[in-house]
Amino acid sequence: MRDISHKQITLRTADAMGVLFCSPATIDLIRNNQLPKGNLFDVARAAAFLGAKSTPQLLPHCHPVSIDGMDLQFEFLDQGLHGDLLGSEVFDRTGILIRGQARSIGRTGIEMEILMGVSVAALEIYDMLKPVDKRLEIGHIRLLEKTGGKSDRERYFATPPICAVLVCSDSTAEGKREDKSGKIIQEMLEAVNASVRYYEIVPDDKVHIQEKIRQWVAEDIQFIFTTGGTGLGPRDNTVSAVKEMLERDADGIVEAMRVYGQMRTPMAMMSRAVAGSIAQTLIVTLPGSSDGARESLEAILPAVFHARKMMKGGGH
Repeated sequence: MRDISHKQITLRTADAMGVLFCSPATIDLIRNNQLPKGNLFDVARAAAFLGAKSTPQLLPHCHPVSIDGMDLQFEFLDQGLHGDLLGSEVFDRTGILIRGQARSIGRTGIEMEILMGVSVAALEIYDMLKPVDKRLEIGHIRLLEKTGGKSDRERYFATPPICAVLVCSDSTAEGKREDKSGKIIQEMLEAVNASVRYYEIVPDDKVHIQEKIRQWVAEDIQFIFTTGGTGLGPRDNTVSAVKEMLERDADGIVEAMRVYGQMRTPMAMMSRAVAGSIAQTLIVTLPGSSDGARESLEAILPAVFHARKMMKGGGH
């Protein structure tokens, strides 16, 4: 199965539909509660729940997810009600439109579960109607909408955010050590459509760090990500250097990174990272280790880009 351990835990939703076509006579039997197998829609709804819960047992690559909420609605086909979902030719026939919604808080989407639920509900209706209707047909099963995870990425920025990466390391600045974390940060930013205008290396020294940050803030670089100097060592100066400059703290960003990291290593609690704004630039200090930098960015991308709108007075 695909590794999803790097994904953020977020609210995921999915909305799906399907249609069970049947004869007008069958519609009358349903309306008058005259079916030989009794109540139709309550049984179909229960079958949908069972089907959705069985999704990872039936689809080998589906991860088990927590289904935190699910509901289904059943309506007789009506062009006035469903014309926005189906083409006009569909309404030459009679049938039942099945629509379902599901919610989950987790690392991966819940669209397959709601699609399974709608499909099983259609099959259950088919089974209950087959004694009275020999021309049943299931169709138009599809996902209408999903939210959460990558699906929401576009709403955080309309244009590529302008970023800078500052590697703060004495040994790297002296050429004794190759930078890895800074390059990882650059690659991850570019992977989410950010533009990395600057990538530079300075010693872990307050004067050098602050000078570079002031230069980039004056140029209105929207996001500055530093790497290194977040630990407890005697030469870990980045956090102190940045903290002196911040006009507003953004502690929630640091909390998100630390919680995400703590779920992967207990050493995450040692990070002294800070985040905050100077003018309309957001600065985030990331660990100097490759894993620490990667995991910290996984925790906050791409949502952190929404900070630019807030700093410009756009609100939430």
